[in-house]
Amino acid sequence: MTEILPFLVLGILMVLNAPVAYCLAIGALVFFMGGAGVPVQTYVQRLVSATESFPLLAIPFFILAGVVMNEAGITGRIMKLADTMVGHMIGGLARVNVLLSTLMGGMSGSANADAAMQSTVLVPEMTARGYDKAFSAAVTAFSAIITAIIPPSIGLILYGFLADVSIGRLFVAGLVPGALICGLLLVAVGRISRAEGYPPSRDVPASWAERGRATLDAGWGLLIPVGILGGIRFGWYTPTEAGAIAVCYALFIGLVVYRALPIRRIPAMFTEAAIATAVIMLIICAAQAFGFFLSWERLPSKLADAMLMLSQNPYMILLLINLLLVVVGMILEGGAALIILTPLFVPVITKLGIDPVHFGVVMVLNLTIAGVTPPVGTLMYTTCSITGVSVGDFTKKGLPLFAAMMVALVLVTFVPFITLFLPDLVFGS
Repeated sequence: MTEILPFLVLGILMVLNAPVAYCLAIGALVFFMGGAGVPVQTYVQRLVSATESFPLLAIPFFILAGVVMNEAGITGRIMKLADTMVGHMIGGLARVNVLLSTLMGGMSGSANADAAMQSTVLVPEMTARGYDKAFSAAVTAFSAIITAIIPPSIGLILYGFLADVSIGRLFVAGLVPGALICGLLLVAVGRISRAEGYPPSRDVPASWAERGRATLDAGWGLLIPVGILGGIRFGWYTPTEAGAIAVCYALFIGLVVYRALPIRRIPAMFTEAAIATAVIMLIICAAQAFGFFLSWERLPSKLADAMLMLSQNPYMILLLINLLLVVVGMILEGGAALIILTPLFVPVITKLGIDPVHFGVVMVLNLTIAGVTPPVGTLMYTTCSITGVSVGDFTKKGLPLFAAMMVALVLVTFVPFITLFLPDLVFGS
């Protein structure tokens, strides 16, 4: 009964639409108070101990860095650069939308933040240029998935902490899959734009001189992901310290280089980042207590044994896990699902010799794709609420883009070379 009751309470609270952190915390508390022989004081200790992790300090730093960069004028310059590169093509602004997510993803680390920003900035402009608003919202949400895969992804940081995997290797592992997703979305957007007759955003291609000027203008911002990965690779700083450096660098750009960041805005930016961090950390603390229940009852080992009884083929297990993640992602918010399921699945894949870095990218990608699907897709609801598009219209216009994302997921899952060759090259096998 001690194995079933916490899950039962967790499920009931989720059906009642209680906050995810409360669902996990109360479910874990039921276990500690249910006669399992574990002192209740351990519950409080597990809640607090999650905050003592040095790697998790990267989360508030990168959240703050993303907030500062949006305020510092970096976003506008990078959007101008994207426009010079692809704005002359059919569906120019839709392509700019995809490319901007790819470039900004190396700075913000949050798919929801990227979707909110581009829903405010790009969707009104696309609508004014004759694009269907539902299509514009769908492109915005689907392109935001790239942000969750390329560094400094908050999802990869969480997975690295929970699975005890190198965050530096995870960061590098996300680069090629992120570029792959960008390419597939550009192809899909181009085909849709050609069929719908969506115009370019500029009449003629930008000259190479104009592209060079735009690159130099955006260069200060583009150096951020390069500095993050380069510093981690050469051992100059850890991923956590990279987050702190990114904050200082973004403030320097906004205050000194671009002079677009008013000093009076700094307290508000810190407040915004603190609130976003508090939400994530509360879930992590509750998940730490729930994770103790899982470990105490040896549920990860039991699940691993059960799945290995079904098949010893790593690709079959990956297929089963992907199918399960698709279903779970449709009914549970991606971040919460990542926190709950990582401790369960990592023992399974390690027993089969599947690289945990490869699996981490697969898992984060799968659960982020779930963010654009009903009924609880956070990326979908973020863009729909800001743009005023109905979920039905969003879903209909997003189907071709969803197909492109499924192709990306299959390739990343079953061709490990896509994910692993770059971290093996950078850090060694």
